[in-house]
Amino acid sequence: MTSGAPVAVDPYRAIDRQANPRWFASLLEARGNQSHQARLRRGFLSLAGIRAGMRVLDVGCGTGVVTRDVAARVGDRGIAVGVDPSHALLAVARRRTRAGDSDARPTFRYGDGLALPFPSTSFDVTLAVTVLLHVPASDRVLGEMVRVTRPGGRVAVLDQDFGTLALDVPDRALTRRIVDGHAERFYAEPWSGRTLARRLRRAGLARVRSQAFVVVDPVYDDYVRSMLERRVALATRWRLVTTADGRRWLRSIESAADRGDFFMSLNYYGAVGVRR
Repeated sequence: MTSGAPVAVDPYRAIDRQANPRWFASLLEARGNQSHQARLRRGFLSLAGIRAGMRVLDVGCGTGVVTRDVAARVGDRGIAVGVDPSHALLAVARRRTRAGDSDARPTFRYGDGLALPFPSTSFDVTLAVTVLLHVPASDRVLGEMVRVTRPGGRVAVLDQDFGTLALDVPDRALTRRIVDGHAERFYAEPWSGRTLARRLRRAGLARVRSQAFVVVDPVYDDYVRSMLERRVALATRWRLVTTADGRRWLRSIESAADRGDFFMSLNYYGAVGVRR
């Protein structure tokens, strides 16, 4: 067994070049529909201080899960804009917004976080939710977020920290090979969450605050199953584990789920700072 496999190309860096972008869109919407993810978003948007009447930008908005929540908070007197470099995800975002029953309607625009297509000081709050860990040059994205935020406005970021992914599986060594091996090879910065407060201060923001959100997945639903199966498939491809070991690991998780004993948790960390 070797661990010298090359770093994977994270598909979320280039959704439109994937064989089936709609599949990734369905994953984002499935995750967004989980009740614990809805609670996470409410907690983070409260930390960010989103209120009625604000102009808010959601960088890397994907299918618009967060942007729709922002639109509901800012109301018809505010502006909620989502920007993303994927035409496929933006098409889903616009379609779901048209089909929604809320009077507060976000708008969506094509653009890259490395060069946001907005004038400086355009927004009261600029957000990036589970984006920076995917981006190799994420400090440049932070710089752009600061640029488009007005003086006195806020920049708020939220990321997972895959150094905190916990699974209740008997074979701990095998779990670590799969979980840690995937994180180190897949994400640009798998421990991004714990770095956010420091990075906001380094970007020149004042009054930086941070908050931890512990997300527990008590149900082995379709999204969680897909997430773990994809990790096993890549760990097998990278020869971190054998095919037999990967199957045994998944079977042990499925058995725990059948008994009602499935447990998985992951820490998310949010940070918000004020533009001077």
